[in-house]
Amino acid sequence: MQNYNVEITDEILKEHNLKKEEYENILKILGRKPNIVELGVFSAMWSEHCSYKHSKPVLKKFPTKGKYVLQGPGENAGIIDTGFDIGVAFKIESHNHPSSVEPFQGAATGVGGILRDIFTMGARPVAILDSLRFGNLNTFKTQHLLKGVVSGIAFYGNCVGVPTVAGETFFEDAYQDNCLVNAMTIGIVNKKKIKKGIAKGPGNPVMYIGALTGRDGIHGASFASAELTEENQKRRSSVQVADPFMEKLLLEATLELIDKNLIIGIQDMGAAGLTSSSSEMAYRAGTGVEIDIDKVPKRELNMNAYEVLLSESQERMLLVCKKGNEKKVEKILKKWGLHAVKIGRVIKEQQFRIYEKGKIVADIPVRALTDSNYKYFPLKKQKGVKPAYLKDINIKIDDIKIPEDLESVLKKLISSPNIACKSNIWRQYDHMVQTNTFTLPGSDSAVINIKDKDLMIATSVDGNGRYVYLDPFLGGMAAVVEAARNVSMSGAQPVAFTNCLNFGNPEDPEIFYQFKKAVEGMAYAAKKLNTPVISGNVSFYNESPENAIYPTPVVGMVGYIKGKNKRYAKQYFKNEGDIIVLLGEIKEEIGASEYLKEIHNLIKGPVPAIDLKREINLQKTCVEGIKKEIIISAHDISKGGLAIALVECCISGSLHGNKAIGAYIELQSDIRVDALLFGETQSRAIVTVKRENLLKLKRIASKNKIIATEIGKTGGNRLIINIDWASKKYSKKLNIDIDEIKKLWMSGVNEYV
Repeated sequence: MQNYNVEITDEILKEHNLKKEEYENILKILGRKPNIVELGVFSAMWSEHCSYKHSKPVLKKFPTKGKYVLQGPGENAGIIDTGFDIGVAFKIESHNHPSSVEPFQGAATGVGGILRDIFTMGARPVAILDSLRFGNLNTFKTQHLLKGVVSGIAFYGNCVGVPTVAGETFFEDAYQDNCLVNAMTIGIVNKKKIKKGIAKGPGNPVMYIGALTGRDGIHGASFASAELTEENQKRRSSVQVADPFMEKLLLEATLELIDKNLIIGIQDMGAAGLTSSSSEMAYRAGTGVEIDIDKVPKRELNMNAYEVLLSESQERMLLVCKKGNEKKVEKILKKWGLHAVKIGRVIKEQQFRIYEKGKIVADIPVRALTDSNYKYFPLKKQKGVKPAYLKDINIKIDDIKIPEDLESVLKKLISSPNIACKSNIWRQYDHMVQTNTFTLPGSDSAVINIKDKDLMIATSVDGNGRYVYLDPFLGGMAAVVEAARNVSMSGAQPVAFTNCLNFGNPEDPEIFYQFKKAVEGMAYAAKKLNTPVISGNVSFYNESPENAIYPTPVVGMVGYIKGKNKRYAKQYFKNEGDIIVLLGEIKEEIGASEYLKEIHNLIKGPVPAIDLKREINLQKTCVEGIKKEIIISAHDISKGGLAIALVECCISGSLHGNKAIGAYIELQSDIRVDALLFGETQSRAIVTVKRENLLKLKRIASKNKIIATEIGKTGGNRLIINIDWASKKYSKKLNIDIDEIKKLWMSGVNEYV
């Protein structure tokens, strides 16, 4: 057997991302020096990626309970009730560092990991969403990462047979060295068959199922808990290798095991692999585990305990079954062509104990690895410092010159990377497999039908890193309200959300300030909107020596459309001659906008203000109007402002075989014309109604104290916007051919994918 009792030097501690004071705590916990296997275990479990040592105190600010919550944070995924015999399981996670180094495999394994988090709960995955951030689109690096990431997502989801139904893709210089790849999965579970990651019952067998263990992914958790320096980027062995066909077999086998009630608990071997899954399952049950490394199925020769414990090879699960059920488990796994091997057992003593060649090579208290309340656990209690750049971050609007040629502004914006059509991305994804997708990619939210139930699920992922950079609290709020608003535009009532919090190095007080304030903003909005957080992920250290990313919280919102006559809306104009109504107010705001960035080359605030009462009332108006079949189409006004939203309403339907429809718009206002057209004031939407239903809509809006303004009608093949700036005797007319602007919209990003 290999000698693991090596001298622990400062260099070895650095390689394991362990600080000197953390090592001193390890000595106190063990009452002796750790061997290299135990050091590796502590390194993985105390990494930020596994321990959340910087973020846990802040995450407590989130509301996690509510009417619909069946399972909140702390398990493989959260679950919400539907009112039927099923629950909806969902979660979002990051795979940023691996995707920045190996974009195809990094993105593919990110999808694989989040799928496993869902089906370990006993839920069948029904939808995938993704949220992507890249650097400057004109650079070779960004184009390489974009193609690799999109291909990886498509490869995995398409092979497994789960539709990718929605997402978002943005480009900012701040993500040049660190792309963000956040993947979300939604699943449906019988409420009586929910499973959790627990290792109950001393004497019960611990079983390994799925793919063989290799050396890929070793130190993956610690790799994701460090900045992407040039040296760190060379650690390609930290990136796992994907096998979606194995995943499909594992999915079906796992669901069959759960359906036949053969298992007590089950968990994906994700970050930190066998180490995290076994220790976390034991901790939740108040037990311990003994694992025999020699029994772990391996695909490479001469793998030692250190490598086996820290490997993050994909498509592997750990389960605990009742003693005596081993043969039944093995039989089902064999049917699916998979391994089912007993590698250990549950013990009463709360120890994480590892054997190799009959000898103990690791013996650690379970709580020391998993319990943030444990005496020597490295939980950080920090205070942030307001970043210096925020002292001079806002423009004075009167200093910004209004462009003369507004048509040229509109054309430039519609083809800019953050607004342009992304159809060449989502057309690589199979979004119709399982035949549940009722609203396809390209609308405000996806709508998925649940067969045999009077239920549809609407879902959207949203975030705006630029907003959070310019105002962390308001930006955090905006991420939640934008996701909820997008769901409500389909006619769904927002119910709960998951989040992925992407930030730089939390040890930097200014970065920690961004994180803390963003979470506070998100939590405040979540409480007011009554949409609790049921799961999530924190991704820190997203920075290089050059810069940190924009602080980027991403929200994955889920809502319900219920009833026998399920009514839902899409964003595009459906008919000629419908009345176009603006819901909400227009304010003189251009801060943080795409317009300010693309036209004036300024990334400055102030971020648009948010009135949560008005936001809630806007969403109520849209949901009620759609449910009563008054509202025909609905689209929220966000990136690019009113003019861009109108263009999208005119042309986005043509992506799915519908006719592009023009519009005639009359706008009367006393505010600046650029703010009128391109400002990103919150809590607004464009909806269409039949002429005979206009008064009905206005009554609903009035009841909810929302301004409803008739601004035009649909029809023709041009977008004509007449602007009357009454107080300054100013008038302007934009007259744009729909086909021309559609070509611009389609070419901005699609040619690079």
